[in-house]
Amino acid sequence: MLERLAPVAVTVALIALWEGLVRALAVDPFVLPAPSAIGAALVASAPSLLAALLHTLTITWIALALALPSGVGLAFLIHRSALAEAGILPIAVVLQATPVVAIAPIIIIWTGVDQPDRALVVIAWIVAFFPVLSTLLSALKAIDPALHDLFSLYGASGRARFVRLELPASLPALVSALKVASGLALIGAVVGEYAAGSGAAQGLAWRLIEAGNRLEIPTMFACLALLSALGLAQYALLGGLERWVLTRRGLAASRRPAGR
Repeated sequence: MLERLAPVAVTVALIALWEGLVRALAVDPFVLPAPSAIGAALVASAPSLLAALLHTLTITWIALALALPSGVGLAFLIHRSALAEAGILPIAVVLQATPVVAIAPIIIIWTGVDQPDRALVVIAWIVAFFPVLSTLLSALKAIDPALHDLFSLYGASGRARFVRLELPASLPALVSALKVASGLALIGAVVGEYAAGSGAAQGLAWRLIEAGNRLEIPTMFACLALLSALGLAQYALLGGLERWVLTRRGLAASRRPAGR
């Protein structure tokens, strides 16, 4: 119980310290607004900011929904074919190593400047699918060769090998990869909106840019707070899914004894 309350207590203490220092030092709100001012801006702009939050969340999860089957499919294809590994994996690595902020303007042009959501999904997918691919591929390669030999000994079909060996063995790694991919998809959506630089975008990143152009500093911090909260919520949700999967697989770590 104390371990769960510790992050909340530390966060509250830091916010209180922030508020106190800003007030005591009379820091200009243009430089650093107090948490109370940020909260007031969040309440005042709640309808537009929540709509932007929902839009960013939608883009993020569409990209994640695309990254999952593409990453899983390519991982199994590369695992089963040395030719596919030689031909596809280097391209995936190059795509991941290329800074997404550099290729975002090109993607926006290709998908249509007047349709930024398409570009946002593509950009978020690019940065999200590689962790799924690489983590799942590593898990597949880590399967004990003796287990593959056992399946071959009993004449198991490719489908049986997939369903009864490869998928269960790689499932914990896949769920763990999704935690990383969800954060990267959110980053991709934000970077895409910055690259779009157009009011046609409707997500939190554009609201942040808009507030900056209007010198509404508390609103900018409110957008940042919502983005951080969205990232934490996604991580917590997928962390819960990971714990459930590990528990079902009998791999959950035992709790430490009290006092240690």
